[in-house]
Order: sequence, then structure tokens, then C-alpha cells
Amino acid sequence: MNRPDWNRYFIDIAVLVASRSTCMRRSVGAVIVREKRIIATGYNGAPAGLKHCEELGGCLRQKLGIPSGERHEICRATHAEQNAIIQAARHGTDIDGSDLYCTHQPCSLCAKMIINAGIKRIFFVEGYPDEFALSFLKEAGIELTKV
Repeated sequence: MNRPDWNRYFIDIAVLVASRSTCMRRSVGAVIVREKRIIATGYNGAPAGLKHCEELGGCLRQKLGIPSGERHEICRATHAEQNAIIQAARHGTDIDGSDLYCTHQPCSLCAKMIINAGIKRIFFVEGYPDEFALSFLKEAGIELTKV
């Protein structure tokens, strides 16, 4: 039998979750797991009920030539990690001590939310150019593993 290990299993689910993304620049998926059970998922896109960038004629950050990892406040999307944390909060699900599986390394905005939410380990596939995020996560003692 050729079963994936737990890390591959949850990363594969994060990749599937990312397929729901409405971001024109990067599709990101996140899965919050505790004790090998999925407790929340999220993907990046415009806040619920608001128009997506594609409906508004394109990505503003792309039009302005803003490099990846900079000026997050201009992005219309809520990040995948943020949406997963928000989903858990909306449903009253405690995520303290959980793991995060994500298609991409979190940015500094998400890193701060992850720290405050009590997530202890992050597994990701692709890097992200945000040194602040790495320094925050290291200082907080959060384990970061590239899968």
C-alpha cells in the first residue's frame, strides 16, 4: 500500500484548498490541524460578499508593479492563513497548539496572527520573500518546515 505520510496528506489537502482561490497572482491554501484532524481551512480571496479582483478589472498590486512580499495593505484578498484562523474563530474552534499546513510560507501579517492564535508548527511548500515573517516566527519559537 502506498499511503502518503501525514505531512504529505495535509499539504495535498492545502493544495486542493488553494484551488478555490480567487487571487490572480498566487493561489494559496491553508489547513489547520490538531491531533491529525482538520479543524479549519482557508484560501486567499476577497472578503465574503465583495467583488474579486478579476471582476474589478485586475489585480491592483500587479498594475502598480508592487513586488511580491510588499505593501500587503493594497491587496484586496484576505490571505489563506487569515481565512483559516477566522473560520475557526467563527465556529468557536480552539486552535491553540495546532499545526498549519500551507502552500506558501506565511507573510509577516499572517505570521503575527499565527503567533497570537497559538499555532505551534508551520509546514509549507513554497517560500515567500518576507524576512520580517521569518524573524517573527523564529522569535516566537514556531517551528517552520519546508515540505
